[in-house]
Amino acid sequence: MSTESSHPRRPFIARGSRVERCESCLLTRRTCICDFRIQVQAQARFCLLTHRKEFYKPTNTGRLIAEALTGTEVLEWSRTEPCARLTELLADPSLAPCIVFPPAEDYQQRMISQPAVEDSRTPLFIIPDGTWRQARRIFRHSRYLDGLPVISLQQAMDSRYHLRKKIEADQLCTAEVAIAMLNQIGDSHSADVLDAYFDIFNEHYRASRLSRPLQPEQPAKLFLQALQAGAVTCAVPG
Repeated sequence: MSTESSHPRRPFIARGSRVERCESCLLTRRTCICDFRIQVQAQARFCLLTHRKEFYKPTNTGRLIAEALTGTEVLEWSRTEPCARLTELLADPSLAPCIVFPPAEDYQQRMISQPAVEDSRTPLFIIPDGTWRQARRIFRHSRYLDGLPVISLQQAMDSRYHLRKKIEADQLCTAEVAIAMLNQIGDSHSADVLDAYFDIFNEHYRASRLSRPLQPEQPAKLFLQALQAGAVTCAVPG
């Protein structure tokens, strides 16, 4: 994972900010998910343009992508100009960058159905990472991204993320968008790994809020543990 940013000078302060948390996954010590972390090499790369207020939020799911998929870049969003690392990525001839965002009439001419990989370039999915209001601002106000194609999800899916209120019923969190894009390009294995890690995150976060016991035999946990042991290479068991 590569991270380039001038992180906020103060950590995120809100209800629960005084709870003792794991410094890596930001969940409580009791519900830490670091033992289930496993990285895979996906058929695409991801670049998260993250709003500065998201870096210290335990509810942020963008970090799950960076923890599960090698080569993920987490960059702090700047409204006026791209950071040096984003400029390098956009100029990399081995990458086919596109922005992941819902379609709209005013940029319909930029919409594509699949990333341009006919020349063997690796798709680079750029995802605005923040609340829905912040993500919309990142997309709308980043003039330096206006020349890039925009790709959206081809199939609707129900969100399993309930840690934040949604403005619209069909909105997904950042990790779910990445899972959907991996499935969209046919990389089901990487999608399954991230999906399992996301399931564990959801279960552990709910347990931390409700002070309830964890589920040691959760299918997602068994799947990732088997992958860590080299015992399976298949999809998450049903």
